Amino acid sequence: MVRNKVGEIVSIAGKVDPAIAEREQHRLHGYAWIATQVEALGALCDWADRARHADAFGDLERLVLDIGMGEYCAQIFSGVAMSQSEIVRPSDFGLQQEAFALAASHAAAHCALSGNTPDKRAELARRLADGERPYEGTGNDTLDMIRDQFRTFASERIAPHAHGWHLADALIPLDVVREMAELGVFGVCIPEEHGGLGLGKLAMCLVSEELSRGWICAGSLGTRSEIAGELIGQNGTDEQKAKFLPRIADGSILPTAVFTEPDTGSDLASVRTKARQTNTGAWRIDGAKTWITHAARADLMTILCRTDPAAPGYAGLSMLLAEKTRGSDSDPFPDEGIAGDEIEVLGYRGMKEYTLGFDGFEIAEDGLLGGVEGEGFKQLMRTFEGARIQTAARALGVGWNAFDLGLSYATQRQQFGKPLLAFPRVSDKLALMVCELVIARELTWTAARQKDRGERCDIEAGMAKLLGARVAWSSADNALQIHGGNGYALEYEISRVLCDARILNIFEGAGEIQAQVIARGLLGSRRSAQSA
Repeated sequence: MVRNKVGEIVSIAGKVDPAIAEREQHRLHGYAWIATQVEALGALCDWADRARHADAFGDLERLVLDIGMGEYCAQIFSGVAMSQSEIVRPSDFGLQQEAFALAASHAAAHCALSGNTPDKRAELARRLADGERPYEGTGNDTLDMIRDQFRTFASERIAPHAHGWHLADALIPLDVVREMAELGVFGVCIPEEHGGLGLGKLAMCLVSEELSRGWICAGSLGTRSEIAGELIGQNGTDEQKAKFLPRIADGSILPTAVFTEPDTGSDLASVRTKARQTNTGAWRIDGAKTWITHAARADLMTILCRTDPAAPGYAGLSMLLAEKTRGSDSDPFPDEGIAGDEIEVLGYRGMKEYTLGFDGFEIAEDGLLGGVEGEGFKQLMRTFEGARIQTAARALGVGWNAFDLGLSYATQRQQFGKPLLAFPRVSDKLALMVCELVIARELTWTAARQKDRGERCDIEAGMAKLLGARVAWSSADNALQIHGGNGYALEYEISRVLCDARILNIFEGAGEIQAQVIARGLLGSRRSAQSA
């Protein structure tokens, strides 16, 4: 119903009109949010079925299913939050009567009225405090072993030091990076013939989530390798694959993505950094880039630039593979023709952010990705699905970290003669936190499985990233609230997690961009989305 209404509003002669779509962003993006929550409920039901199949659907899982279904159904019937102050309601589409009728139906009324009750939230919080956790099996023993391996590594080698690294604004130590490389972090999705593990996106989700549960920066180290590996693996020449992929997989090359410019942000069609080929065949690049993560320590830059100034928009963009010398604290950018300045940030500090300036920086003749000009944007677009799925997985790790800290504090901190967990407004936060984390995880895994089957999943990846980022932020915000004034003190870890969580709704496509991608994709009839 919502899809048809939105389609009527933003379309002319059956085709979405860009000007109308922009003017009607609240309703267009609201449709994306509603569709995302409908899809998330389906993923939650799939989780319950998988748990039953594994004979692991117990009382705890029943509570998560009931509370999660009840809360999301109630939101869909009454209002879904796109941000703290932007609520999309059925009345925005002229569907309030239809929403009332749906909410009054037997199944919907049962979910909304009997699912998310105070007694069930209190029971779930009590069980969580006793150490119970919802079923998290993938249905694959090998993948479950991988998750357990990285959970142990993150709890032993990342989590105990993360807050100290954050407060010192320090890079993740190289010895930890080397250990991650030995575990295969940087080659999870790189094919075995090129030195990787060849495991696929679901495995990548598990690795990213567990590392990010220790610290988002640990989970994000693999992001750059994921992007570079996919760019080269899908688009590179045989020589480029042979040269770079094994070294990315074993961690001897640390890549960085160099796409964003000071005045472009998400508008990649406006990229102005230029590269021209000299008489010797080498490429010389000039321009400015910003928000480049891990730039000083990186050995390889994947640079989106304009190789044909006469071609407008995306047509003149190419992707260059630019090798550089790994920098140090005293000399972060030692190569001629490149300079950089660090951007001081609230969180996400373990790799550092930079602005970069290129002034005749030279790139080898064979540095043009795939050996073809004008394909840069298309090549980059092919990586967006995997990158957004991986970002959703990072968000899950951050959310679980927030839950861990919130639960620990709520059980240990005494107020008015009893632990904080005894107060319903505290236990409610923790119960709903876990339900939403399970929902977001299952939506992310759904997208990853679809990607692993070789199916297009731009909509599903966008949904996973959209919801995952919101859940990570709300989890961190609520966990800090549980800490009270102590949560605002830098000495408490939750202060770091809150700062780390905030970036998730911005990078790899801001929430507004995700909603636009989802809505336009659904209206483009790739999927009927009849349930929305």
